[in-house]
Amino acid sequence: MGTQLDQEKLKAMAAELAKDIKSEKDLGALTQQLVKLTVETALNAELDEHLGYEKHALEGRGTGNSRNGYSAKRLKGQHGEVSIQAPRDRDGSFEPQFVRKGQSRLTQMDDQILALYAKGLSTRDIVDAFKEMYDADISATLVSKVSATVLKVRKLSG
Repeated sequence: MGTQLDQEKLKAMAAELAKDIKSEKDLGALTQQLVKLTVETALNAELDEHLGYEKHALEGRGTGNSRNGYSAKRLKGQHGEVSIQAPRDRDGSFEPQFVRKGQSRLTQMDDQILALYAKGLSTRDIVDAFKEMYDADISATLVSKVSATVLKVRKLSG
């Protein structure tokens, strides 16, 4: 996945989204929707990694732990307050890294992740950056799954 291709896709998406933006308020609402979508997608990918299977996958049956709905969560950040649905697992062992339990503020992490992704950093580079910036230990597999899931959502929505 080349940086130039990613930039072209981002520019095309931005041009399409910009058609509906008529005011600063519209831009703020769009930004909040994008933050919500990104955070929820990342959390669901983290839960897939934790459980070892994707949602609705047959290999998840009888594993002893499974998805158990969502919890409402409000996050405050530089783009205002965003309400998200954080996924849960049945035995309560899921400890998300992207937005940790009890966390109520988004740091600039979302913007930095998007910037790293847009610059074409490798999975390993993103893992290293997370460790350096946030002291968060995330696996390369998790970064790959989150990236793939975000790309899948983008393809479906655009």
